[in-house]
Amino acid sequence: MHVIDARELEPPEPFERVMEALTTLEPGGEIMLILNREPFPLYRVLERNGYRHGATHFPDGRVEILISEREK
Repeated sequence: MHVIDARELEPPEPFERVMEALTTLEPGGEIMLILNREPFPLYRVLERNGYRHGATHFPDGRVEILISEREK
């Protein structure tokens, strides 16, 4: 699993890092993106391109987004 801890990064760097990681995502692979907020623009891009994603929210405000390969 590729982990991107983007909590200290300013936009658009988290988005750019995810887009770069998607280019090397292996079949069955996953990307874990860690942020302090929901990345709604990223969700739209992922959905448009057929990637799956799910968010888990934590009491400290952290959001972990698991991104997986394109739907078949």
